Amino acid sequence: MSDDPQNIPGKLLVGKSEDYDYLLLRYANRHGLVAGATGTGKTVTLQRLAEGFCAAGVSVFAADIKGDLSGIAMPGDAAKPFVARAKEIGVKYQPDQFRCVFWDIFGENGHPVRATVAEMGPLLLSRILELNDTQEGVLNIAFRVADEQGLALLDMKDLRAILGFVSENAASLQARYGNVAPASVGAIQRRLLVLENQGAEKFFGEPALDINDLLLKDVDGRGFIHVLKAEKLIRSPNLYATFLFWLLSELFARLPEVGDLDRPKLVFFFDEAHFLFDDAPKPLLRAIEQVVRLIRSKGVGVYFVTQSPLDVPDLVLGQLGNRVQHALRAFTPRDQKAVNVAAETFRQNPAFDTADVITKLKVGEALVSMMEESGAPAMVTRDLIAPPATRVGPITDLELRQVQASSPFKGKYDLAVDRESAFEILQARAQGRTSGAPVGQSDEGGFLSQIGSSLEGLFQSRGRQKSVGQKVVQSATNTVARSVGNAIARAIVRGVTGGMK
Repeated sequence: MSDDPQNIPGKLLVGKSEDYDYLLLRYANRHGLVAGATGTGKTVTLQRLAEGFCAAGVSVFAADIKGDLSGIAMPGDAAKPFVARAKEIGVKYQPDQFRCVFWDIFGENGHPVRATVAEMGPLLLSRILELNDTQEGVLNIAFRVADEQGLALLDMKDLRAILGFVSENAASLQARYGNVAPASVGAIQRRLLVLENQGAEKFFGEPALDINDLLLKDVDGRGFIHVLKAEKLIRSPNLYATFLFWLLSELFARLPEVGDLDRPKLVFFFDEAHFLFDDAPKPLLRAIEQVVRLIRSKGVGVYFVTQSPLDVPDLVLGQLGNRVQHALRAFTPRDQKAVNVAAETFRQNPAFDTADVITKLKVGEALVSMMEESGAPAMVTRDLIAPPATRVGPITDLELRQVQASSPFKGKYDLAVDRESAFEILQARAQGRTSGAPVGQSDEGGFLSQIGSSLEGLFQSRGRQKSVGQKVVQSATNTVARSVGNAIARAIVRGVTGGMK
């Protein structure tokens, strides 16, 4: 066993009270919570945990909503407070650097992140669009008609086209699906316009993100740290929260069951978690609870980062086994309730009053309770959090470009692909022409999947470096094959998120 407290196999150093406190990697998929008021050290704790996971060969996905997490791509600069903290807890301050990949829904400060409209599903789209029950019902009808008509819903123009088709054929659809009011369709179209004005049309389309890319390891066996540049995205809280939950749902649907591993495949940090739960309808809350409960068996750990434990519903909060609680303020009755809730969720330590200590923690101090070897939560301790080995603070634009230049996904997602889908097919029908397979016929898992596999094999030939053009074509081909051949996986995703009844 290593004499260095920071390098013990199977353990991630979190901080120190009387003894060192560790997050056991084999229990990292039991999820976690990092909570505390603004300015108390949550982001630094997140950074410390992300570094530890990455060093242990676990990939990390985290949203950077203020820009200050991006420094994790650069080695630490030996800032005095962190050097002093390392000395105080008896460890060596050693700057380190980790492979990072930056992503951006708008494609401005990272690789574009895309999903198809069909993958998102009607429940999550209804959340983004803030639709009422009647409008959500119409959106569900539109998705069902698209499924039955063999119309691929890939981007915003496809969604507009299918809504127009449903509206025009409302009379013939009424007997089977119920009333489709033009006013409801019009309301949805107006909400889509608002979403487009926020830049969301860049998110919907292809090539869609391949979930397996998030699990890639570096040549030295370390994981990658995937950072979502979300400073602009957070201005649209519904889109931010819905995107991250869609990503969780995709992981849940597409990853195989692996049970309990010695370490997770991926750890997902959900910053500003309250956006996920605020005003969420009950079906969505049930879906969130189900995904969080079941995704651990896929080798994924989910860590919510938020100001107060009250931001997380009880059904989800009860599943978070690893907890770091920074200081909370108690200025209002709600603040006092949050303090009491936070204190009550810990296994109490007779050495101090947990509720009292929460309000007196200094910056960089936290109450810590991780899962013990037995699988039970450890008794809460008052810890000094270990310092991160990377830079604390934002990355420069030049450094960002340098990091992205070495990304393993350079050229794969950068160019959008617009293949034939609902918009083109319905437009051809309106002009009295036919295009593609007859309505109702599909090629699920057949010829297109075989083409995708064959072309993918060509791109993987004999270890040759792919050109940017090859990467774009391969990514588009893989997306087509995945969207056709993985109908079952899509059904699971849509089932979880309310798309299929």
